Amino acid sequence: MESRNSKKMDSKKLKKIIQDKLAHHNWDFSFDREKDTLRIEDKITKKGTTVTLPGIVAKYQEEGPGSLEEVIYFIEESLTFMNSELELEGKEKNIFPVIRSTSFPTQSNEGDDLLYDDHTAETRIYYALDLGTTYRLIDKKLVEKEDWKFERIREIARFNLRSLDVSYKTDTVAGNTFYFINKNDGYDASRILNDSFLQKMSQQMVGTMAVAVPHQDVLIIVDVQNETGYDILAQMTMSFFASGRVPITALSFLYEEGKLEPIFILGKNRPRK
Repeated sequence: MESRNSKKMDSKKLKKIIQDKLAHHNWDFSFDREKDTLRIEDKITKKGTTVTLPGIVAKYQEEGPGSLEEVIYFIEESLTFMNSELELEGKEKNIFPVIRSTSFPTQSNEGDDLLYDDHTAETRIYYALDLGTTYRLIDKKLVEKEDWKFERIREIARFNLRSLDVSYKTDTVAGNTFYFINKNDGYDASRILNDSFLQKMSQQMVGTMAVAVPHQDVLIIVDVQNETGYDILAQMTMSFFASGRVPITALSFLYEEGKLEPIFILGKNRPRK
């Protein structure tokens, strides 16, 4: 029954469902038919978010109504905190780094420049203020308003990152050991920035250490001991990348001498840097 209903879902119906579920808020809705997007914004501040409907429809068809509840929750959380006054002072323990793709915007929806550092050819480091059930990326405007320095944000974020739990689950496939960190706290991928943790993991590798951050909510570390391990890692990373709520990169990295090097895994061949 659920499958038949999900096949009937389209952008027009999805737009109406979203509007009906959020009708109790003082928000405006505008549908861009050409881009197939729905813009939701506060009537007073004009701050808001734009959702791309085809992607949500596809996820609904695959996962059912539960995926739509996630979208509604995301919109409500985003707009609620977007339109509240933020402060950094006194909230130092709530500042963390977050990993995003290099294609991720460098400005907020309001056009303010976000704080970020280069990381790899595939990833960037942004900085977030944790608000409990969600977080807000920190922009230069907020830092300047409170007369903070970017370096202070970096130091605090890295310090807080080291306090996060790095326990993992392990699985062995075709002679290769896979380690998964999946705490769903918004900072799973960020743990790739924990240098001491990566170094510790490298010491227990039998073969080659590879690392992947296909989406925000997982960090994968692999002890690759044969060529099949590379193929499995490539397939796994692509699958995670396609299904993640906040995709980062489908590429993996070799971890050698404290550095991350993107690798391109070509079928059943050895990886190419």
